[in-house]
Amino acid sequence: MSASRHTHPSIFALLIAPFGVLGGFLTVTVIALLARHGVTLEQSAVITGAAMIPNWLKFLWAPIIDSTLTQKRWYLIGAVGTAVTVFAMGAVPMNAHSLPVLTWLNFFGNILASVVGMTTNAIMAYDVPEAEKGRASGWSQAGNLGGGGIGGGLGLYMAQRVHAGWLPGAVIAVLCLLCAFGLFLVDEPAVRRGHKLLANLRGTVVDFWHMARSRMGLVALVLSLLPIGSGAASNLWSNVALEWKASQDTVALWTGLIQGVVMMAGSLLGGWICDRMNRKAGYALFGVLQAASAVLMGALPHNERMFIVNTTIYAFATGLTYAGFYAFVLEAVGTGAAATKISVFASVSNFPIWYMMLLDGWVGDRWHGSRMLYVEASVGMLGLVLFIAFAGIVRRTWPKHWPEHVEEALAAAGTGRAG
Repeated sequence: MSASRHTHPSIFALLIAPFGVLGGFLTVTVIALLARHGVTLEQSAVITGAAMIPNWLKFLWAPIIDSTLTQKRWYLIGAVGTAVTVFAMGAVPMNAHSLPVLTWLNFFGNILASVVGMTTNAIMAYDVPEAEKGRASGWSQAGNLGGGGIGGGLGLYMAQRVHAGWLPGAVIAVLCLLCAFGLFLVDEPAVRRGHKLLANLRGTVVDFWHMARSRMGLVALVLSLLPIGSGAASNLWSNVALEWKASQDTVALWTGLIQGVVMMAGSLLGGWICDRMNRKAGYALFGVLQAASAVLMGALPHNERMFIVNTTIYAFATGLTYAGFYAFVLEAVGTGAAATKISVFASVSNFPIWYMMLLDGWVGDRWHGSRMLYVEASVGMLGLVLFIAFAGIVRRTWPKHWPEHVEEALAAAGTGRAG
């Protein structure tokens, strides 16, 4: 089956959605309910940051995904596990005493959600032609961010209106399971796996090294470490809303459901743009727009109306930056051990989100939300300057093509993995 003729990129929005749902359920629903019971901004940042540990480490189990079972079977394992986690989180009492339980649930749940993400990305790397990878990235990030809006906005909206505390998690868990029907609409990656696991793993590692030493791969790895367009502040809107005098209903509606749609629109536009210009330049441009939106929010009056307007602008910029990043990554990884290569980028890219989120929480608790937004924008622009400088150095000094004997040695080392 030809991907360009039969697989529409929108299918990847459906498949990736459970990954976003889990994050949204935590950062909007759970964090808002905890704030209502006296949990501080800094405590919220810690529990959210702790949940990101599996997203740093998922490159460790990505080679197993590339070397065993099939991508579709691994996806089902991840989707079911993610749904169970969302249900369990919704059933836990929302108070300070539950923080350790919620932290561990998020830890294990994010391991399972990472399987959803990496299998979706692997299928996308094989099933989408080069010219459409920007669009596919846009749709994928639309599903990720839109799923966060559903998990957060719908979850909080229901939590405020039903007496059974477990019900919102149960409803959203079912939605996660329904996303698996998208597997019927995509092809399995055309990779043949041998019967020897160690040989398959060796070939996966070699394939990653081949990508990492290329100009594009090296620049993409460094880009993943920098805090350009991290969107970290959006993880703390539930607590920041108090300074802007925004109600919990406003938080649920605008930072959840509506901004989920806004981020989806930003992702789709960002993916479309990245198919029509240099993808590195597109990502840098989107990072500047997000920093500008943060400064704008900090400078304008602090009231509920401006909270709605400015967080919506920030959400649109976040959609642009996420799509731009993954469009660049898809271009860099090619095919081969796609789950492993994309997972390394995704793992590394979570590090700046984590440290920016902790920095935002620290600054926000000690000063105010405006200072937090100014610091985030300044650090993001510093990261952009460093990226431009590094990309220039690589372009001038790094070999565009490696000697033929190096290519032959790598090819020989990778023969343990067919496909």
